[in-house]
Amino acid sequence: MDERQLRVLREVGELGSVTAAAEAMLVTPSAISQQLRLLQRSIRVPLTERDGRRVVLTPAGRALAAAAADVESALARARQVVDDFAEQPDAVVSVSAFHSAAAAFFPSLLLVGDGPRVSLHDEDVAQDEFPPLTREYDVVLAHRMDHAAAWPRTVAATPLLHEPLDVAVPVGHRLASKPSLAPRDVAGEPWITVHDGFPLMATIEAIGAAANQRLELVHRVNEFTVVAELVAAGAGLALIPRWTARSHPGVVLVPMRGVHVRRHIDALHRPERTARRAVRTTLANLRAAAATIRTASA
Repeated sequence: MDERQLRVLREVGELGSVTAAAEAMLVTPSAISQQLRLLQRSIRVPLTERDGRRVVLTPAGRALAAAAADVESALARARQVVDDFAEQPDAVVSVSAFHSAAAAFFPSLLLVGDGPRVSLHDEDVAQDEFPPLTREYDVVLAHRMDHAAAWPRTVAATPLLHEPLDVAVPVGHRLASKPSLAPRDVAGEPWITVHDGFPLMATIEAIGAAANQRLELVHRVNEFTVVAELVAAGAGLALIPRWTARSHPGVVLVPMRGVHVRRHIDALHRPERTARRAVRTTLANLRAAAATIRTASA
Protein backbone atom coordinates (compact mmCIF):
# COMPACT_ATOMS: atom_id res chain seq x y z
CA MET A 1 0.00 0.00 0.00
CA ASP A 2 1.09 3.58 -0.55
CA GLU A 3 -0.05 7.05 0.44
CA ARG A 4 -2.15 7.66 -2.68
CA GLN A 5 -4.02 4.36 -2.34
CA LEU A 6 -4.85 5.10 1.29
CA ARG A 7 -6.09 8.55 0.38
CA VAL A 8 -8.38 7.10 -2.31
CA LEU A 9 -9.81 4.64 0.23
CA ARG A 10 -10.39 7.44 2.69
CA GLU A 11 -12.13 9.64 0.10
CA VAL A 12 -14.40 6.81 -1.04
CA GLY A 13 -15.34 6.15 2.56
CA GLU A 14 -16.04 9.80 3.38
CA LEU A 15 -17.83 10.71 0.15
CA GLY A 16 -19.74 7.47 -0.22
CA SER A 17 -18.90 6.51 -3.82
CA VAL A 18 -16.18 6.06 -6.39
CA THR A 19 -17.72 8.78 -8.58
CA ALA A 20 -17.74 11.35 -5.77
CA ALA A 21 -14.17 10.49 -4.84
CA ALA A 22 -13.07 10.86 -8.47
CA GLU A 23 -14.68 14.31 -8.69
CA ALA A 24 -12.99 15.40 -5.45
CA MET A 25 -9.57 14.16 -6.56
CA LEU A 26 -9.95 15.46 -10.13
CA VAL A 27 -9.41 12.05 -11.71
CA THR A 28 -11.59 9.53 -13.54
CA PRO A 29 -13.67 6.91 -11.71
CA SER A 30 -11.58 4.21 -13.45
CA ALA A 31 -8.42 5.69 -11.89
CA ILE A 32 -10.05 5.48 -8.45
CA SER A 33 -11.09 1.88 -9.09
CA GLN A 34 -7.57 0.98 -10.20
CA GLN A 35 -6.05 2.39 -7.00
CA LEU A 36 -8.55 0.44 -4.93
CA ARG A 37 -7.64 -2.77 -6.78
CA LEU A 38 -3.93 -2.17 -6.18
CA LEU A 39 -4.56 -1.57 -2.50
CA GLN A 40 -6.71 -4.68 -2.20
CA ARG A 41 -3.85 -6.83 -3.50
CA SER A 42 -1.85 -6.06 -0.35
CA ILE A 43 -4.71 -6.68 2.07
CA ARG A 44 -6.03 -10.19 2.77
CA VAL A 45 -9.60 -9.17 3.71
CA PRO A 46 -12.05 -7.29 1.46
CA LEU A 47 -11.96 -3.51 1.74
CA THR A 48 -14.93 -2.69 -0.48
CA GLU A 49 -18.26 -4.26 -1.38
CA ARG A 50 -21.16 -3.54 -3.71
CA ASP A 51 -24.19 -1.72 -2.33
CA GLY A 52 -26.53 -1.69 -5.30
CA ARG A 53 -24.71 0.23 -8.00
CA ARG A 54 -22.31 1.80 -5.52
CA VAL A 55 -18.99 0.63 -4.11
CA VAL A 56 -18.79 1.14 -0.34
CA LEU A 57 -16.25 0.24 2.33
CA THR A 58 -16.44 -2.92 4.39
CA PRO A 59 -15.77 -2.73 8.15
CA ALA A 60 -12.12 -3.58 7.42
CA GLY A 61 -12.07 -0.85 4.78
CA ARG A 62 -13.53 1.68 7.23
CA ALA A 63 -10.91 0.72 9.83
CA LEU A 64 -8.09 1.14 7.32
CA ALA A 65 -9.54 4.45 6.11
CA ALA A 66 -9.53 5.73 9.70
CA ALA A 67 -5.92 4.67 10.05
CA ALA A 68 -5.17 6.40 6.73
CA ALA A 69 -6.04 9.73 8.33
CA ASP A 70 -3.33 9.12 10.93
CA VAL A 71 -0.88 8.18 8.15
CA GLU A 72 -1.63 11.39 6.24
CA SER A 73 -1.15 13.44 9.40
CA ALA A 74 2.19 11.76 10.11
CA LEU A 75 3.35 12.29 6.53
CA ALA A 76 2.31 15.94 6.67
CA ARG A 77 4.37 16.40 9.83
CA ALA A 78 7.31 14.62 8.19
CA ARG A 79 7.10 16.88 5.13
CA GLN A 80 7.03 19.92 7.37
CA VAL A 81 10.15 18.72 9.18
CA VAL A 82 11.90 18.27 5.82
CA ASP A 83 10.70 21.68 4.59
CA ASP A 84 11.95 23.33 7.78
CA PHE A 85 15.32 21.63 7.34
CA ALA A 86 15.53 22.60 3.68
CA GLU A 87 14.77 26.24 4.45
CA GLN A 88 17.16 26.61 7.39
CA PRO A 89 19.28 29.65 6.48
CA ASP A 90 22.05 28.84 8.98
CA ALA A 91 22.36 25.10 8.39
CA VAL A 92 25.79 23.50 8.05
CA VAL A 93 27.08 23.21 4.46
CA SER A 94 30.16 21.07 3.83
CA VAL A 95 32.54 22.49 1.22
CA SER A 96 35.71 20.88 -0.12
CA ALA A 97 38.30 22.51 -2.36
CA PHE A 98 41.68 21.85 -3.90
CA HIS A 99 44.44 23.85 -2.25
CA SER A 100 44.69 27.06 -4.29
CA ALA A 101 40.89 27.38 -4.46
CA ALA A 102 40.65 26.78 -0.72
CA ALA A 103 43.10 29.61 -0.07
CA ALA A 104 41.19 31.94 -2.39
CA PHE A 105 37.58 31.11 -1.47
CA PHE A 106 37.48 29.77 2.10
CA PRO A 107 38.21 33.10 3.85
CA SER A 108 35.34 34.74 1.93
CA LEU A 109 32.93 32.02 3.04
CA LEU A 110 33.95 32.51 6.66
CA LEU A 111 33.56 36.30 6.52
CA VAL A 112 29.98 36.30 5.21
CA GLY A 113 28.46 36.65 8.70
CA ASP A 114 24.79 35.66 8.80
CA GLY A 115 24.00 32.63 6.70
CA PRO A 116 25.12 29.03 6.40
CA ARG A 117 27.70 27.60 8.77
CA VAL A 118 30.34 26.15 6.48
CA SER A 119 32.38 23.07 7.25
CA LEU A 120 35.58 23.34 5.19
CA HIS A 121 37.76 20.52 3.86
CA ASP A 122 40.75 20.23 1.51
CA GLU A 123 40.67 17.64 -1.27
CA ASP A 124 43.35 17.92 -3.96
CA VAL A 125 42.63 15.06 -6.36
CA ALA A 126 42.83 14.14 -10.03
CA GLN A 127 40.07 15.54 -12.26
CA ASP A 128 38.02 12.36 -12.48
CA GLU A 129 37.99 12.06 -8.69
CA PHE A 130 36.22 15.39 -8.09
CA PRO A 131 32.67 14.32 -9.08
CA PRO A 132 32.61 11.34 -6.65
CA LEU A 133 33.42 13.75 -3.81
CA THR A 134 29.93 15.22 -4.19
CA ARG A 135 28.70 12.13 -2.31
CA GLU A 136 30.67 13.27 0.74
CA TYR A 137 30.33 17.07 0.53
CA ASP A 138 27.51 19.46 -0.32
CA VAL A 139 29.78 21.56 -2.57
CA VAL A 140 33.08 20.57 -4.19
CA LEU A 141 35.38 23.19 -5.70
CA ALA A 142 37.03 21.48 -8.66
CA HIS A 143 39.19 22.51 -11.60
CA ARG A 144 39.76 21.30 -15.13
CA MET A 145 41.73 22.68 -18.04
CA ASP A 146 39.98 24.03 -21.15
CA HIS A 147 40.98 21.02 -23.23
CA ALA A 148 39.86 18.48 -20.62
CA ALA A 149 36.58 16.56 -20.71
CA ALA A 150 33.52 18.28 -19.29
CA TRP A 151 32.12 17.24 -15.92
CA PRO A 152 29.79 14.23 -16.07
CA ARG A 153 26.05 14.84 -16.15
CA THR A 154 25.69 13.14 -12.76
CA VAL A 155 26.76 16.40 -11.10
CA ALA A 156 25.71 20.02 -11.52
CA ALA A 157 28.47 22.60 -12.04
CA THR A 158 28.31 26.27 -11.05
CA PRO A 159 31.07 28.14 -12.97
CA LEU A 160 33.19 30.39 -10.76
CA LEU A 161 36.40 31.35 -12.59
CA HIS A 162 38.02 30.86 -16.00
CA GLU A 163 41.54 31.50 -14.83
CA PRO A 164 44.74 32.00 -16.84
CA LEU A 165 47.91 30.21 -15.76
CA ASP A 166 51.24 31.97 -16.23
CA VAL A 167 54.83 30.82 -16.32
CA ALA A 168 56.45 31.38 -12.92
CA VAL A 169 60.03 32.62 -13.36
CA PRO A 170 62.56 33.58 -10.64
CA VAL A 171 63.21 37.29 -10.23
CA GLY A 172 66.37 38.12 -12.18
CA HIS A 173 65.99 35.19 -14.56
CA ARG A 174 66.67 35.96 -18.23
CA LEU A 175 63.00 35.32 -19.06
CA ALA A 176 61.54 37.44 -16.26
CA SER A 177 61.57 40.69 -18.24
CA LYS A 178 59.79 39.32 -21.31
CA PRO A 179 56.15 40.47 -21.86
CA SER A 180 55.15 36.90 -22.80
CA LEU A 181 56.75 33.53 -23.42
CA ALA A 182 56.42 31.04 -26.26
CA PRO A 183 56.89 27.27 -25.79
CA ARG A 184 60.32 27.42 -27.43
CA ASP A 185 61.42 30.04 -24.84
CA VAL A 186 60.82 27.68 -21.93
CA ALA A 187 61.44 24.25 -23.41
CA GLY A 188 65.10 24.14 -22.40
CA GLU A 189 64.44 25.00 -18.75
CA PRO A 190 63.87 22.56 -15.87
CA TRP A 191 60.25 22.36 -14.78
CA ILE A 192 58.32 21.91 -11.57
CA THR A 193 54.92 20.37 -12.20
CA VAL A 194 52.10 18.36 -10.66
CA HIS A 195 51.76 14.62 -10.25
CA ASP A 196 50.48 12.48 -13.11
CA GLY A 197 46.70 12.44 -13.48
CA PHE A 198 46.18 16.02 -12.37
CA PRO A 199 44.71 18.52 -14.87
CA LEU A 200 47.86 20.59 -15.33
CA MET A 201 49.95 17.72 -16.68
CA ALA A 202 48.22 17.78 -20.07
CA THR A 203 49.14 21.45 -20.47
CA ILE A 204 52.77 20.77 -19.60
CA GLU A 205 52.78 18.09 -22.28
CA ALA A 206 51.16 20.52 -24.75
CA ILE A 207 53.96 23.06 -24.16
CA GLY A 208 56.56 20.40 -24.92
CA ALA A 209 54.66 19.32 -28.04
CA ALA A 210 54.42 22.92 -29.28
CA ALA A 211 58.17 23.34 -28.77
CA ASN A 212 58.84 19.92 -30.33
CA GLN A 213 60.87 19.05 -27.25
CA ARG A 214 60.12 16.99 -24.15
CA LEU A 215 60.28 19.18 -21.04
CA GLU A 216 62.65 18.24 -18.23
CA LEU A 217 60.41 17.59 -15.22
CA VAL A 218 62.65 17.82 -12.17
CA HIS A 219 60.14 18.19 -9.31
CA ARG A 220 56.55 17.03 -8.77
CA VAL A 221 54.65 19.25 -6.31
CA ASN A 222 50.92 19.98 -6.27
CA GLU A 223 50.83 22.79 -3.72
CA PHE A 224 51.39 26.15 -5.46
CA THR A 225 52.80 27.91 -2.39
CA VAL A 226 55.54 25.28 -2.27
CA VAL A 227 55.98 25.53 -6.04
CA ALA A 228 56.50 29.30 -5.73
CA GLU A 229 59.20 28.76 -3.11
CA LEU A 230 60.99 26.31 -5.38
CA VAL A 231 60.78 28.67 -8.36
CA ALA A 232 62.14 31.54 -6.24
CA ALA A 233 65.02 29.30 -5.19
CA GLY A 234 65.90 28.67 -8.84
CA ALA A 235 64.73 25.05 -8.98
CA GLY A 236 62.90 25.52 -12.27
CA LEU A 237 59.93 27.10 -14.01
CA ALA A 238 56.31 26.26 -13.32
CA LEU A 239 52.76 27.10 -14.31
CA ILE A 240 50.98 29.05 -11.56
CA PRO A 241 47.39 30.40 -11.53
CA ARG A 242 47.23 34.15 -12.10
CA TRP A 243 44.40 34.97 -9.68
CA THR A 244 44.11 32.33 -6.97
CA ALA A 245 47.76 31.59 -6.12
CA ARG A 246 49.45 33.84 -3.57
CA SER A 247 52.05 36.19 -5.01
CA HIS A 248 55.69 35.64 -4.07
CA PRO A 249 58.29 38.45 -3.98
CA GLY A 250 60.86 36.19 -5.61
CA VAL A 251 58.66 35.10 -8.50
CA VAL A 252 57.50 36.86 -11.67
CA LEU A 253 54.46 35.57 -13.56
CA VAL A 254 54.80 35.84 -17.35
CA PRO A 255 51.87 35.03 -19.69
CA MET A 256 52.26 32.11 -22.07
CA ARG A 257 51.45 32.46 -25.77
CA GLY A 258 51.10 29.76 -28.39
CA VAL A 259 49.42 27.33 -25.99
CA HIS A 260 45.98 27.85 -24.48
CA VAL A 261 46.60 27.84 -20.74
CA ARG A 262 43.40 28.41 -18.75
CA ARG A 263 41.51 26.41 -16.20
CA HIS A 264 37.88 26.32 -15.13
CA ILE A 265 37.15 26.51 -11.42
CA ASP A 266 33.64 25.19 -10.80
CA ALA A 267 31.50 24.39 -7.79
CA LEU A 268 30.25 20.84 -8.24
CA HIS A 269 27.24 19.50 -6.38
CA ARG A 270 24.54 16.91 -6.72
CA PRO A 271 21.43 18.56 -8.20
CA GLU A 272 19.24 17.58 -5.26
CA ARG A 273 21.50 19.43 -2.79
CA THR A 274 20.18 22.78 -4.03
CA ALA A 275 16.80 21.95 -2.51
CA ARG A 276 18.42 23.27 0.67
CA ARG A 277 18.39 27.03 1.08
CA ALA A 278 21.78 26.98 2.83
CA VAL A 279 23.41 25.27 -0.16
CA ARG A 280 21.88 27.78 -2.59
CA THR A 281 23.16 30.62 -0.41
CA THR A 282 26.66 29.10 -0.28
CA LEU A 283 26.76 28.84 -4.07
CA ALA A 284 25.71 32.51 -4.31
CA ASN A 285 28.46 33.44 -1.84
CA LEU A 286 31.01 31.54 -3.94
CA ARG A 287 29.90 33.38 -7.08
CA ALA A 288 30.26 36.71 -5.24
CA ALA A 289 33.74 35.74 -4.05
CA ALA A 290 34.72 34.79 -7.60
CA ALA A 291 33.56 38.19 -8.87
CA THR A 292 35.68 39.88 -6.20
CA ILE A 293 38.73 37.80 -7.20
CA ARG A 294 38.29 38.75 -10.86
CA THR A 295 37.81 42.45 -10.04
CA ALA A 296 40.81 42.57 -7.72
CA SER A 297 43.00 40.98 -10.40
CA ALA A 298 41.82 43.20 -13.26
